[in-house]
Amino acid sequence: MEAIPRPARWKILLAFAIIYLVWGSTFLAIRVGVREVPPFLLAGMRFFAAGIALYAWMRAKGTASPTRREWASVSFLAVLIFVFDYGLLFWAEKRVPSGIAAVMLATIPVFMALAEILFLRTQSLTLRLGLALLIGIGGVAVLVTRSASLGEGAIDKSGAIALIVAAISWSLAASLTRKLSLPESKVMSSGAQMLAGGILLTLTAAMLGEFKGFDVRAVSSGAWLALLYLIFAGSIVAFTAYVWLIHHESPTKVGTYAYVNPVVAVLLGYALGGEPLGTRTIVGTLLVLVSVVVITTTPKKKTVTAALVTETESAQQESSEIEPV
Repeated sequence: MEAIPRPARWKILLAFAIIYLVWGSTFLAIRVGVREVPPFLLAGMRFFAAGIALYAWMRAKGTASPTRREWASVSFLAVLIFVFDYGLLFWAEKRVPSGIAAVMLATIPVFMALAEILFLRTQSLTLRLGLALLIGIGGVAVLVTRSASLGEGAIDKSGAIALIVAAISWSLAASLTRKLSLPESKVMSSGAQMLAGGILLTLTAAMLGEFKGFDVRAVSSGAWLALLYLIFAGSIVAFTAYVWLIHHESPTKVGTYAYVNPVVAVLLGYALGGEPLGTRTIVGTLLVLVSVVVITTTPKKKTVTAALVTETESAQQESSEIEPV
């Protein structure tokens, strides 16, 4: 069997730079957009446009459309990933700095580890893992505390709760992915989920009354540019680079975006968004990132049979391929 030639080093570096910087910068772009566009409506426009583009691209390449059963699974995941995760993220960024939002969502591996320990039984609660979970929870506590703000004003309570619910919803979706019937093509699956998510987010925006009083003509060019950036750079270009990297680099290396994105978001929020960068943000961010690094590098529990090992490895790969922000 002929080996696949390794891509040029500059292509690998460029792809990593894209998923590091672009995905890290989307949090600031979201904050710019939600200042003038209702959050669920903005999220709906982003993912409907990106989803229809990816779906049409894959259909043009000859990829089969999802079956009725696959559409049902796609729609279910779209509720968890896009309505509850992204919808709440966009809503929270009207109240919480973009850098803090990025760090709060970086706790997703913490909630995934808890789910694997308590429900899936694919992970054992070791001393190392237990300490990592406590560190991660401690990092969140530092970020949201009101009694010891460490030189920064306390963040909005409702926004913080929304971000925690968003992280839990993503974790639940990642855990359930292995149980659902989804398109074989990861790009088609993601495109279909974005498309369904965009529709559901727009319906949610309508139910929440976001269309009332919203004047498209009053939206500035800066907000529209933020939306275009989210659609093309965040959801199409960066996602394409991510899928390409998955086929040429180990999932462990590609997964390092989870450590880098929050740092990029915090620095961009401070440098370009005028967001505070005090002791609390720095300490909370470091605690969360230490927790994430330890959790994601902790080996999974070894199972007795080869079948269970295969299922666990497959699930890990599937959950890692859900599109990040």
